[in-house]
Amino acid sequence: MAFSCPSMKLFSLFTFLFVSALMPLSSCKEVSVGLYYESLCPYSASFIVDSLSMIFSDDLIRIVDLELVPWGNAKIYGTDTFICQHGEYECILNTVEACAIDAWPKVKDHFPFIYCVESLVYHDNYTHWATCFEKLGLDATPVMDCYNSDRGKKIILQYAAKTNALEPPHTYVPWVVVDGQPIYDDYRNFKSYICDAYKGTPKPSACTELSVGRIRKVKMDLLNSLFGQESFKSKMSRVLPAILSWLQ
Repeated sequence: MAFSCPSMKLFSLFTFLFVSALMPLSSCKEVSVGLYYESLCPYSASFIVDSLSMIFSDDLIRIVDLELVPWGNAKIYGTDTFICQHGEYECILNTVEACAIDAWPKVKDHFPFIYCVESLVYHDNYTHWATCFEKLGLDATPVMDCYNSDRGKKIILQYAAKTNALEPPHTYVPWVVVDGQPIYDDYRNFKSYICDAYKGTPKPSACTELSVGRIRKVKMDLLNSLFGQESFKSKMSRVLPAILSWLQ
């Protein structure tokens, strides 16, 4: 029996299949998510604490490139003077959170601090924000050095420019942008937009759970459209005997 060397095309095909088998299933880029907010806005605090934080407890964070932009509805007067919607303390916390992002650039590092501060805002206890350093075992020095220097103002003005450059312009906060597109007042449903935007496989289990939930919702919406607000069970218990009587 004669043997021969495989052609270069066949060899290349084998190489491609072998390398592909060693690669992760998904090589698609992460979905960009931008949160434009202000520190003392109760809706922003609620979103960060109750909704956004959930992407860290499931596996959704692995497909997300999250950016936090603490500026919101603040206004600039002149070249470097600004006034915040909820007063001077909001300007302080906006800058502190901006400095935290600068000090710890990775979202896994700065989000716990911002979550802690916004939890205090959520419970109307924000004047104790500095306790978050000790609670999380963080060195306060890089954040406070930033806040007490010109760097803090420089960073927060960069966030102002980023917010003011939004297209379309934001009209309220929290303002959530997924893959460059605002999702307006449906921001609490932001995970569905992330899952829809992600093109990789396999998708995180959180996306599968959302898909099942949406199918159930569609079914219930259909039933409600057919039977109104009355529950399907009670409606059928009333309608079905009439149908059977008519058939007889």
